Amino acid sequence: MNINELLNIILDVAPLSLQESYDNCGLIVGDPQSEVRKVLLCIDITEAVVNEAVEKKCELIISHHPIIFKGLKRLTPASYVERVILHAIRNNIAIAAMHTNLDNSIQGVNKKIADILGLNQQKILQPTQGILKKLVTFCPESHVENVRNAIFEAGAGQIGKYDCCSFNTNGTGTFRAGAEANPFVGEIGKMQHEGETRIETILPAYLTRKVIHAMIEAHPYEEVAYDLYPLENTFDSVGAGMLGSFEKAMSETKFLDFVMELFGTPVLRHSPFTGKLVQKIAVCGGSGAFLLPAAMKANADVFLTADAKYHDFFETENSILFVDAGHYETEQFTKELIADILRKKIPNFAVLFSEVNTNAVGYYFKSKS
Repeated sequence: MNINELLNIILDVAPLSLQESYDNCGLIVGDPQSEVRKVLLCIDITEAVVNEAVEKKCELIISHHPIIFKGLKRLTPASYVERVILHAIRNNIAIAAMHTNLDNSIQGVNKKIADILGLNQQKILQPTQGILKKLVTFCPESHVENVRNAIFEAGAGQIGKYDCCSFNTNGTGTFRAGAEANPFVGEIGKMQHEGETRIETILPAYLTRKVIHAMIEAHPYEEVAYDLYPLENTFDSVGAGMLGSFEKAMSETKFLDFVMELFGTPVLRHSPFTGKLVQKIAVCGGSGAFLLPAAMKANADVFLTADAKYHDFFETENSILFVDAGHYETEQFTKELIADILRKKIPNFAVLFSEVNTNAVGYYFKSKS
């Protein structure tokens, strides 16, 4: 298997089109056609992680955070980023990152956190707008089923909990084949009136190429007429954060104890207690304070995230418990998430977890002596 084939397994779940504009996901260092037999998973790449990859004979490192966020003007040993890249290149180790594309997928980082917490009735906290398109095509009535099924199998027609969604109307299509044409019906140079069905459906933008290709392959015409329209509808399968509920409510302090044990963090920052039981939980791995208004609008009892600023805690107005559990701590399960995605498709492939602790934040507690 080459690097490109392996990465595409993850990208089928979290396409690059889902990443934020500032991000740098996908293959960062290396040849996509190079063979890969072992992959090392980590949250951040450091020189120690590259050393580990060398020792374990891994040809590819996949991190959550990209080693390069902004363009580099030089490659010298001046910074740890440059040293990491140089070290990887010298040892023929490729580097890839799955960051906000995995954050924004309904099967991504925040679902993993919700699963770890044991939340039920999960849904995206803040669905993305502007990612949907409407596809309209016209097909002779004899081939409607084939074309429609091909479109659905490629991923179009999903609306919430329903699939194979379309609207179909019959009408008459007209065309005249030119001298160089090879018409499926009709004759060269003669006007043709053909009974056709107009098929309308919906698809996420990142599936456009795949769906169009499937449609054209199944369509009998050599020139397929179709329209694509951008939509402003929200797409419930893509977006930021996750919302879910516990089967039974618990006290705020019990929830904090639960999170500390589950996430292995020695300390939590939180807003003033509301005095309410908590059951409905909003989560966002990493820097998610921007989602506090969405969590409050959803009537969540708790919003669990990281990297909150001092003034963010004032925004709760004592209506929600706002918890900062740490950036690394909330995203630590991403290694397991990526491993699960890969092992589902290639169960016998060597997927290794980095044993290097790359959390750059330490916690100091005053000595009792």
